[in-house]
Amino acid sequence: MTVRILVADDHPIVRHGLKTLLVGDPTWEVIAEAEDGVEAVEKACRLHPDLIILDVTMPRMNGLEACRRIRKSVPECEVLIVTQHDSPQMMREALDAGARGYVVKSNAARDLLAAVAAVSQHKTFTILDHRAASKV
Repeated sequence: MTVRILVADDHPIVRHGLKTLLVGDPTWEVIAEAEDGVEAVEKACRLHPDLIILDVTMPRMNGLEACRRIRKSVPECEVLIVTQHDSPQMMREALDAGARGYVVKSNAARDLLAAVAAVSQHKTFTILDHRAASKV
């Protein structure tokens, strides 16, 4: 079964890098990209991806608000936050908004694949500053 993924980040080079990391698994397919929170919500509602990789800091609508709206409109879709914010408080806010996972961008090359695997199986995955990983 293929996991259909939407990648949302306002920086094209970051979206490209995330997609490059994901192509190694033949069971994952990046079906769309979004460059801001509004576009992420619109594409999630239209395409019903299995998983969304979502940045926090984006124009028009931040990732936390986008996450709330996506989880309300497309509850079967899981959200993995991939962000520059290495903050326990931001991680709590993301999980409270409905995200299933949280990875800091500086760790993404190492942790993204494990995070996508866990979140796509409805398991929680969080990483802050190389210190703690949680898989429930």
